[in-house]
Amino acid sequence: MNLPALITQYGYFALFAGCLLEGETLLILAGLAANQGYLQLHWVILIALTGGFAGDQIYFWLGRRHGGWVLSRYPGLAPVFIRANELIARYHELLIFGVRFMYGLRTVGPVALGMSTVAAWRFVLFNALGAACWAVLIGGGSYLFGDALQFMLADIKKMEITMFFVVFSASFLIWCWRRYKYRKKFK
Repeated sequence: MNLPALITQYGYFALFAGCLLEGETLLILAGLAANQGYLQLHWVILIALTGGFAGDQIYFWLGRRHGGWVLSRYPGLAPVFIRANELIARYHELLIFGVRFMYGLRTVGPVALGMSTVAAWRFVLFNALGAACWAVLIGGGSYLFGDALQFMLADIKKMEITMFFVVFSASFLIWCWRRYKYRKKFK
């Protein structure tokens, strides 16, 4: 099976699963795939919105329910959460809305918010607004970026597999580097 067929068959499922976690890379790739006609942009945005919203809700409730256990298991995180709670107390609406735009805080942010005194209904409201803006901006932006690439590179079809692997590999390397730095910091 070739890459376009895989994208067409499993792209929406992969996008949803990826958006439950971090999702930026898969959303960018899905927007580019929609530009090339393998996926439909409106479904890409709706699935990214749903997956991003659901993922952050899960992390929020994990923080609300198991936050104390996390801090007892990883005491090195306590100063980070104390500082996070200070920021949350002052800017919780903005943080709920914007945490998905802050690379590396997408999973930790909702957990910290769940551990705070932020009302659950406020989190739901601002999380939904943030997820909608995120899905439209990142998904739509990458779709438009595909148009720009098409304009700059006359025949993008010949390069799409290479571009896919470059974007995926760069994202994976950045993730590995950040994970290494995070583990090194809390040892």
